[in-house]
Order: sequence, then structure tokens, then C-alpha cells
Amino acid sequence: MKKKFNDTGLCVANKHYMVDTSPQIKKIFTDLIKHGEYFTINRARQFGKTTTISLLSEFLSKKDDYFIIETSFEGIGDEIFNNQKEFSQHIVEILSDELEKQEVNLNYDFKAEIKKIKILKELSKIITKYAKLLNKKIVFIIDEVDKSSNNQLFLSFLGMLRDKYLLQNRGKDYTFHSVILAGVHDVKTIKLNIRDGKEAKLNSPWNIAVDFDIDLSFKPEQIVTMLDDYTQDTGVKMTNKKAISEKLYYYTSGYPYLVSKLCKFIDEKIITERKDKNWIIEDVESAYKLIIAPDYQTTLFDSMFKNLQGYKELHETVKFIVMGGLSLSYDTYDPIVNFGKIYGIFKNDNGICKIHNRIFEQRIYSYFITKTIRENAMKQPNFHPDFYYKEELNLKFILQRFQQFMKENYSYKDEKFIERKGRLLFLSFLKPIINRKGYEFKEPTVADERRMDIVITYNEKRYVTELKIWRGPKYHNKGLQQLSDYLDMYSLKQGYLLIYDFNKNKKYKQEQIKIKNKNIFAVWV
Repeated sequence: MKKKFNDTGLCVANKHYMVDTSPQIKKIFTDLIKHGEYFTINRARQFGKTTTISLLSEFLSKKDDYFIIETSFEGIGDEIFNNQKEFSQHIVEILSDELEKQEVNLNYDFKAEIKKIKILKELSKIITKYAKLLNKKIVFIIDEVDKSSNNQLFLSFLGMLRDKYLLQNRGKDYTFHSVILAGVHDVKTIKLNIRDGKEAKLNSPWNIAVDFDIDLSFKPEQIVTMLDDYTQDTGVKMTNKKAISEKLYYYTSGYPYLVSKLCKFIDEKIITERKDKNWIIEDVESAYKLIIAPDYQTTLFDSMFKNLQGYKELHETVKFIVMGGLSLSYDTYDPIVNFGKIYGIFKNDNGICKIHNRIFEQRIYSYFITKTIRENAMKQPNFHPDFYYKEELNLKFILQRFQQFMKENYSYKDEKFIERKGRLLFLSFLKPIINRKGYEFKEPTVADERRMDIVITYNEKRYVTELKIWRGPKYHNKGLQQLSDYLDMYSLKQGYLLIYDFNKNKKYKQEQIKIKNKNIFAVWV
């Protein structure tokens, strides 16, 4: 049976093409488990947490001095968290079942103890007996802890594990060698009221846990290992495997789900439409177009937009980063930055907060454009035949019409409004014109948040437009040099410049500019 690229749930080696993540697995063991650390693998949705746990369990099960107990809170219902008796009995049942699965006989009937357990204190004693009789390094792994992370009983359970951990370090108890929780949130930050006599103290039930800072994203050299697996299994060839893996990383920043999804598109949609089934680097861009298409939906994107729509401050911060070029320090003490990090929207780019990957950025970018189109439906201009020239865009005419549109509809708006909304207005103006036959994407601009480079692809032809705010002739000339250099990246001789001028006596002018061997058409609005 041919394996597949997996985009749902757990990855299994004999069913799916997989990246070799053994470096991360070994690092988790040597840096954390070997030292008896308790920690949370907290990563965004579909970031490979469950697969990592499965591979980690497999790795540890080969070590004679380790005993692995793996469970999940997904699908067990809410009732079990309603009282100590049901919860405690469930945990003992997990411990007992694992002995049977691994065919271990401790000469003690833990099954018989299940019905006797009523409170966490009794559960604690069972764990002590279990660890003492087993006499191995027990690694207890719980996946999908998010649904229970705000439940008082579960937090009390974590508090009990913490107390046992501290006592074990003093030689006064036996308990799990290492405990691993997996979920989107880091439960270490959750607080629990612990009473000390009459005094109520706010404390964390998981403050013994160390930070989990191991990178689970796929690097280009790791993506190659999945492509190796694929080519060996199918006999399909790749023109340049290294370049393809780097291009996959370019669009995804190594987000596991996105890497697999692009590969799945290439394998199951793109190469099936041609006689030559071999992969070329352009296939990655074709897959990118499929995943950013407005009609493509996935639970990952649904979850991202749900979080954006549900949290106004996050929504506005993301909007200013994507549409306004906001430069924000990556400081996880900032609750908005931390929130964006938890849900996989933000990443740390040399101390600057950036959108995690180009696919997310493009989807978010399209979301804000579509929203603006909807809000300005009555003002949106009608299509004009001169927007197109044969199978090409007449971008010069499009910019001229946008200039007219801004003069007629927004000349009365103040500077702050235009600076905040101007770029978005142009993109919402442009999108209906290029829909179906093209798309636009924003290139990241380094060290200059006052400009935004837009690359438009229409019928396989590219057009580069720079959006900038007028700051005087010096910055204007510098911007022309930057645009000229940027055109070189795409081997283009023609570029376009849209300038927002906030001077009171400004003119809605147009200008044809020659710089080096480039022609730049500029309009002022």
C-alpha cells in the first residue's frame, strides 16, 4: 500500500511520509527526561505534538530502565472531572492497564484497588506503591490536557504531583520520574488557590515544570528526509530536492501541518495533471496558490480566524503588523504577543514579532482585504475593460483609476485615517480586478516599516508595486533605489510606485521615472 502525506492527526511511519525528527526526540530525552524534568509540550494546533509524543514513547520503550505510560484526555468526557473519586479511579485504571499491556507482573492487584479509591490522597498512595514496586524510571505522558487545564480537580491533581516530586527529591517518596503534558497552553502559568491554614495563597500547581524550548518546526535539511522517503517509495524523481525543501520552508517556516499539506497537494493534485510526475520547484508555488485560495478551508485556518475575531487586541495588533508594517518587539510578557505565540500566529524573528509563516500571513492579509471590500461595497468602482491588456494587467491604468477613486471618496479624510487605512484600501481595490487569474502577496520589508512591497501575479506574469508614505525627496530617492534593487530580484525592468502624500497642498500627480535601467510609474494620492 502506497503511503501518503498526512494532514490529519497522528503520523505513522508505515502509513505516512514523515520527516526525520530524531534530533528533536533525542534532545527531549537528553535535556529533559534523562534529568527527571516535568514539563509541558505546548505548541499551536497541528504542530506535531501528538506525533512527537508517539515517537518519544517509541524511543523510550527501547530503554530497559524506563517504563512509559501514555494517555490522552481527548474524548473522555467532562464527567470524570466532576469529582475526585471518578478522576482518581480513572488514573489508577490507566496505571493498571499499562502493566497488562506491557505484561509486567508486580505481584499486586492494582485492578482491585480501583473501586476503593475515593480521593486524591489515596491516589497518591497508589502512585507511591506503583513506583516503588516497579522500580523503573516511569515517564507519565498526558496528551490533550487543554480541555481540563482550567478544571479545579485537574489542577489539584497537578498540585499533588508537584508535592510528590518535591518529596521524592528529598528521598521521602516514590513517584513518576518525569511527567509530560501536551497541549496548546502551558499549564505552568495557571494559578491555583492553595490554602495554608487560614491564609489563601495564589500559587501554580505546575511551578516545578521547566520550560520546553525545543524547536519542533521542520528545518529544510529535515524536510529533505521526508522527500527521500517519498522518492524511495514511489520512484518519483525531483529536479532539485534541496531547493524544493528550502522552498517548502520558505512558505511554511517549518510548520509541520503546512509542510505536509503542500507536499500532499503536489502529490495528489498537481503532478497528477501532467504526464511527467517528477517534482519541480515550481510545484511548490502551485501548491502555495492552492492553500491560500479563498475557497480552501481547513480547521487550522478556522481556528486562527476564530482567535482573531474573538480577541480584539490581537486582531488589531495582527492587522497593524500585516497591513501597516508595525514593528513590534517579541516580548512574551506582553499578553497579546504571548497569546499570538501560543496560537502559532507569531514567531520571534531576531527580537521582532512577525507572523509565523507566509501562508498564515497571506491568509490573514486576504482576510483583512475581503473585510474591507465588504465594508466599502457601495464605494467599490465598477470593472473597466482597460484594466486589462490582452492577457496582462494594465497596472498603470489601475493605479490611475485608484488615484481618482481616492480623490473622489477619501480626500476629506484626515492623515491618521489614510495612513492607517490607505494601503488596505488599495489592496481591496485591486483584489476584485485580479481575482481568479491572479493573486497578490506582501513581501517582508527589512528595516523600513514605511514601505510595503506588493508582488502581483497575473496569468503567470509578475508586477511589483511599492506602497510608501511621502517623507520628502531624500526618502523618495532612497525608495526608488530600493525598488530598483527589488525589481532585480525578479528580473523585471518595469515597476510601480503608489505614494500617500499627506501635505495639505499636495497634487494628485503622476510621473514616469527612469532609474538605472528601470522604468517606474508613480502616482500620488
